[in-house]
Amino acid sequence: MSRTYPVGASWQLVLHDLGVDPADLLPRVGLPPDLLTQDRPRLDAASWLGLWEALQDALGGDDLALRLGQGVPVEAYDPSLLAALCSQDLVGAVERLSTYKQLTCPFALGLDEGAARTTVEVRGADGLTLPRTLARMELVFLVHFARRATRAEIRPLEVQVPAGELPGPAYAAWFGAPVREGGGWCLVFRTEDARRPFLTANAALQQVYEPELQRRLAQARTEAPTAERLRGRLLELLPSGRTTIEAAARALGLSVRSLQRRLREEGTSFQAELATARERLATHYLRTSSLPPAEISFLLGYDDPNSFFRAFHAWTGRTPEGVRGEA
Repeated sequence: MSRTYPVGASWQLVLHDLGVDPADLLPRVGLPPDLLTQDRPRLDAASWLGLWEALQDALGGDDLALRLGQGVPVEAYDPSLLAALCSQDLVGAVERLSTYKQLTCPFALGLDEGAARTTVEVRGADGLTLPRTLARMELVFLVHFARRATRAEIRPLEVQVPAGELPGPAYAAWFGAPVREGGGWCLVFRTEDARRPFLTANAALQQVYEPELQRRLAQARTEAPTAERLRGRLLELLPSGRTTIEAAARALGLSVRSLQRRLREEGTSFQAELATARERLATHYLRTSSLPPAEISFLLGYDDPNSFFRAFHAWTGRTPEGVRGEA
């Protein structure tokens, strides 16, 4: 099942610090300019990564990921990062992040601990390709995170990037390690450094975050199908007259194309779900209120009451007055 990922307060904070106006950035990828101020906004993976690509294009510069990776303020940390900061060491932190990172972004971490060398890999979830700036930033952030938690100048043995993705020399200087082309986005640490105790370790505080993260993980694994979520949103949107697919996609935190694709995969369409929502809402109004059918047609987004009467008969084989008489 396709997942969605949160955007909101942390994005607002980071964009503010970068001097980027969300109202300028978001429309570049077909998203509403006020998305970040909506109630618990979420995006599908393609839109979430597209937002990163737009940021990458807007700011440019080879050193962008260096600035971003070191500049994430603690107040922008989500619960998964706070739980990781409370871990005993970098290995424990990456293990937690590999479990909980999927709640906040469409990429994953891999961990391979050996006697002398420990490798951490950053990769896109479900085979997705990460924007260059995002992947670089995550490598920088992980090293910065380790340095912050240990208060030691942790230096990887080497940094690996995909072929053709070598950054400028400023990265090797900052990492204090060579940056080489390899099979993916990887950090290779001495295992003794990966096991260096975090001065931020706090088992008691970690236990505060873990139950909520486990709850969110369980909820994400049972996320309702898109069609079901759309029906709920349509019941909220219809009385305000917002009956377009653009309005529905915005409410779900999806692009129009992504919404159409998901509905198609689930064997339905926007028009079919809109008709179902209208039928349910019309029946509800007829059986629980004294609103005249002409007013109900307006609340369902119809410009012409006759269009509503024809549609209602097609749905139910009855007239609105007939259904009201059965209430």
